[in-house]
Amino acid sequence: MTNLIEVWLRGPIPGIAPVLQPAAHALLQVVEDVLPVVADLTAVQLWARPGGVAAVGFHLKHLPGSVDRLLTYARGEQLSQAQMAYLASERNIHDDRPTLESLTAGLSTGIDSAIEFLRAVPDDSLLEPREVGRQKRPSTTLGLIFHAAEHSSRHAGQVVTLSRIVRSWPP
Repeated sequence: MTNLIEVWLRGPIPGIAPVLQPAAHALLQVVEDVLPVVADLTAVQLWARPGGVAAVGFHLKHLPGSVDRLLTYARGEQLSQAQMAYLASERNIHDDRPTLESLTAGLSTGIDSAIEFLRAVPDDSLLEPREVGRQKRPSTTLGLIFHAAEHSSRHAGQVVTLSRIVRSWPP
């Protein structure tokens, strides 16, 4: 059963600093918004690409991978070989077509890991400079955390909308 009260209205997430509560709320809301709407998708619907858009399956794979990568940068680290391989697998996702079960499990696990990371972020690190990607674009710990949350929210919206569309696909 879906909770009718959004995560941000349920109060603070235990163990997370007040300044990081909005990011934690947004990440948890992603899971609550996405999992129910994809639960009954068929394999055809999961991989449908109306108008050539990325399939629901792509977004389910990309969400935890992007959060993991952004939070790696937030820790002041560069991506590992495993993370680079995961990123490469996102590019081939429409050919590989993993199961809905594996994609939703990965999403849940990825968001759970992100919440655990947020519990461990020292307050005094939030404004520390961080570098993003090979080009070492400038950001901060807080900037990367915020972007992980808002980026995930955007993809969740795409999943919710696209899931409704593919249920009647093809037209």
